[in-house]
Amino acid sequence: MDDFMNALEQGEYDDQLRRGQVVRGKVYEHTANGALIDLSGQTKASGFVPIDEAALSKRGTLDEVLPLNEECEFLVLRKVDSEGQILLSRRQLAIKKAWDEMAEMKSDGQVVEMRVTGVNRGGVIGQVKGLRAFIPRSHLTQKENLDSLVGQLLLVTCLEVDPDRRKLVLSQREAARSQAIQDIEPGTLVEGRVVSLQPYGAFVDIGGVTGLLHVKQISELPVQAPNTVVQIGQPIKVVIADVDEYKNRLSFATKPLESYPGEILEKFEVVMANAEERLEAAQQKAAEQEKAETQPPQPEETQAETKTEEE
Repeated sequence: MDDFMNALEQGEYDDQLRRGQVVRGKVYEHTANGALIDLSGQTKASGFVPIDEAALSKRGTLDEVLPLNEECEFLVLRKVDSEGQILLSRRQLAIKKAWDEMAEMKSDGQVVEMRVTGVNRGGVIGQVKGLRAFIPRSHLTQKENLDSLVGQLLLVTCLEVDPDRRKLVLSQREAARSQAIQDIEPGTLVEGRVVSLQPYGAFVDIGGVTGLLHVKQISELPVQAPNTVVQIGQPIKVVIADVDEYKNRLSFATKPLESYPGEILEKFEVVMANAEERLEAAQQKAAEQEKAETQPPQPEETQAETKTEEE
């Protein structure tokens, strides 16, 4: 022990390992309280994993979750103690990786499954990758009889991921919106209803998914305010201008439906009545224009010959 304490004071066992570091080791012995880990090549001290830190789930025996001679990654919880051991954890490493994965999913807007385990006054609670999660009632697609959701798997996206506060807030509503947006193609005509008006545009619902018809996309002529053209509750046909799957946003346009600038301001109902034919004509015109722009110019001699032939 004296030799060990002297070595500890001299930094012989300090090596480069530190709290929070991920290390790799091999299980070489089981004890009544946990497992001993060989950390050769990284430190002269051995590692110790308590039973409670052996796995994310407490199901299974030590032989099952940490078999002898198995090589695994561990998280350093505490540096060398008086017994010459480094306290390690598989459970905390799994939790850390789960939080990192959830943060990445939030950043990418990915959809994940959550198992509902309970209900409280504000919504439902559940488990995602071993983490406790919460869905507010306002972010559920089913807002009544929440008890019926217990045991179900819900598709969700992340609203808030805070590992320091152990706070994971999810949304089923946004996940449903994300899934719906994936099936929407730019350039298509859809029917909807105006649900909100703002100075910068009108929000249109197209069957559970809401997007923005910006004031600049209403007509080829300037529009001072959207309420001069449409009203809340009014049916409308719009062209999908853009789909932003990353931000779960849709933007619409109606100006491609005009035969001349400002037509929709004068004859809104007429434009809506044959919007399909108008969009088809506009797309055909755009395709012809693009084709003409991409064709290489004819040589002057060829142009002269063509002109002579025509004469």
